[in-house]
Parts: sequence; C-alpha cells; structure tokens
Amino acid sequence: MKFLGNISHLANSGKLIVKTTKTPPAGAFVFTNDKQKIGKVYSIFGPVKNPYVSVNIFRSVNRRDLESRQGEKLFVSTKSEMEKLNKNRKNSKGTSKKSSKGNSKKSKSKRSSHKKRRNN
Repeated sequence: MKFLGNISHLANSGKLIVKTTKTPPAGAFVFTNDKQKIGKVYSIFGPVKNPYVSVNIFRSVNRRDLESRQGEKLFVSTKSEMEKLNKNRKNSKGTSKKSSKGNSKKSKSKRSSHKKRRNN
C-alpha cells in the first residue's frame, strides 16, 4: 500500500475528499491506518501539484466516524495489488458463468423430453 493523502472533509454528495500530492489510479481501493478498506478512488480534481481525490465510501463504513477523522492519513492499493484482485475476481466470475450455462441447457432438454412424453 502507498500513502494517498489526508482526509479533508465529507462532501454533501457523500464522497470522502482527500488532499494528496500524487495522482492515484482510478478505481484503486482506499484504506485507513489500521488497514480497513473504506472505499474506492472515484475521481481526481483540482490543481496538478496538489490534487484532491474523491472516494466512494462503502456502505458498511460509518460516515459519521469519517467526519471526525479529519486530517487522518489514508492509503491506496498499488497496481500489482489491484491486478491480483482483478484476476481473482475474473476467475471466480468465469467459473460461475460456465456452470450456470451448462445447467440451463440440461434443464431445457429435460423440459422438451417431458413435453413429448405427455403428448404421447
């Protein structure tokens, strides 16, 4: 994990605004000091040298708690960590799709044979 920046404030839109000095990759996971995953990088805006980052906060995170943590350091996942997570996600999705397609074909063939038996 790399240092992202310090919490500036919680915007009216519900996004967490972080003041930083480096541009993080969009979609990277954001963590607190105690390695709690709190959200994802949504957008980067402001001046090039000292940009701001808006973070989509996960629903499970207490927003009131974040309001009181103004100035706290946040961290972001590195590219290699993100690639590992994306590979794991793709592998888990790929296996579930294959099994669901196979089941639907079998059920269709059973239905058609069942209809033929009833008509006879």
